[in-house]
Amino acid sequence: MNTFFNGRETWLHKINPSLKLFTITCLFIFAITIHQLNLMVAFSSVVLLLFLFGTGHSLKHILLFSLPFILIFVSTSSSMILFGKGVTTLFKWGYVHITEESLLRGIHLGFRALTFAMLGLIFALTTKPVKLFYSLMQQLKLPSKYAYSFMAAIRLIPVMIEEFHTIRNAQKVRGAKRSGKIIEKIHRMHALAIPLLSQSIRRAFRIAVAMEAKRFDSTKKRTFYYHVGFTKFDFIFLSYFILMIALSYKFSTYFPLLPDTDVRFSND
Repeated sequence: MNTFFNGRETWLHKINPSLKLFTITCLFIFAITIHQLNLMVAFSSVVLLLFLFGTGHSLKHILLFSLPFILIFVSTSSSMILFGKGVTTLFKWGYVHITEESLLRGIHLGFRALTFAMLGLIFALTTKPVKLFYSLMQQLKLPSKYAYSFMAAIRLIPVMIEEFHTIRNAQKVRGAKRSGKIIEKIHRMHALAIPLLSQSIRRAFRIAVAMEAKRFDSTKKRTFYYHVGFTKFDFIFLSYFILMIALSYKFSTYFPLLPDTDVRFSND
């Protein structure tokens, strides 16, 4: 397995995956309801702090993970800044019309998108799929046939990637022509897709038969190899966000870094 994505284990890895999933979902909803610019920036800083020092990855890897989302931040904010509406004009050139209101809205929208990305990466980088599905079965009573089916599908992804490379290398050895014509590209796609599809169907059928033989379609109570419970780190995780969000609200209210603007009621 590629160790690039396997950082050192931190306390975030020890949190109950179901609790982590529920908490991050609530934080997504909370971020959507934030319309004060200073509060949005402060909340993004809270998530950024956990993202930088809690995921167990080096700053170099974190920067590489963040590059696509930094691009999203720039694109979402710039589109609102350059073409938004407002009263107080800061710069105007042709169709480009930057106003104070559009600038603040663009910054707010960019920080919201960046916060969504960081929350998603925190969950992805600190949650093992196996423990996640075991937690869903044990805490949220997800039927085992669905949970184990998802786990089997995840396990098949690297197998399919390896098979794709094998088929492509075999075609190269047999002298398959590589042309820039569209027709030739379509033929190459067919030559790759059909073997992959047929192998996937056979593999999925064998897995389904094996799962049925192991009585995964049964509704009776099952035993589990892994037992996922709750620890003190779950309380620390919840306390961190409750405390830091409260401090962010106080800080943004009494020590605003940017103009105290509600993006919903800015003049158009």
